[in-house]
Amino acid sequence: MRGMHREGYKSSFALLLPLRCVMFIAIFAVGAAAAGKSLRETSSWWSLVASCVNVVTILVLFAAAKSAKMSYSEMIGLRRGGRSVKNMIGLIFVFILVGMGGMYLSGLVCYGKMMPRVTADIAAPIPLALAVINLIVLPATVGFAEDGLYLGLGVNSIKNKYAAVIVPAFFYALQHCFIPMIPYARYMAYRFFSFLPLTVLFCIYYRKKKDPVPIIAAHAILDLATGITILAASASSEVYRKMCEML
Repeated sequence: MRGMHREGYKSSFALLLPLRCVMFIAIFAVGAAAAGKSLRETSSWWSLVASCVNVVTILVLFAAAKSAKMSYSEMIGLRRGGRSVKNMIGLIFVFILVGMGGMYLSGLVCYGKMMPRVTADIAAPIPLALAVINLIVLPATVGFAEDGLYLGLGVNSIKNKYAAVIVPAFFYALQHCFIPMIPYARYMAYRFFSFLPLTVLFCIYYRKKKDPVPIIAAHAILDLATGITILAASASSEVYRKMCEML
């Protein structure tokens, strides 16, 4: 997509950036009310909700690409070849390092420790069969959904070079305040600032290189690790208990 014309990108595409935030808020609010539970009690289902929202997001992106007379691949810049394996591995490593560093730093700032107790909420157990399915679905869809929306559609549809980074990165990080949705200011600040350094880096890199592949790969690895953790906690209550005791 390098050097590709921008005529197909509509400025109105940027209006879709809050889409995932709205969907997460609506799903958790309606789900909690329907189940007669508090939002905190529904938090363990976040990964399943995320997978479903990923699928919906991808369908929306396909529709947006069609309306702009482009394919999904053209819209987000997917292309074969043209990249060094060594550079690819290096980029993935940097992205993962920044992602983990952001979480640790946010934990220190918001809770006074790199791995606060609320970290265990992200790995809370779910029914084992669903944990197995989600181990595949979550990492397989997350990059194409989130990076397609915030980078391929968001960055490319905003002309101002600063806004093209700041606005998508903001909404990219903001969505994590609602997955899971636990309405406490400190928790939401922790989630937002955990991801902001990485989303800013993603947007800067993508705007310069127009290559989402290293980002999608790093994203898949991070969510695969999350899926494995949830699967381990779902397979053994003892594992989850020890995980909580460590935090």
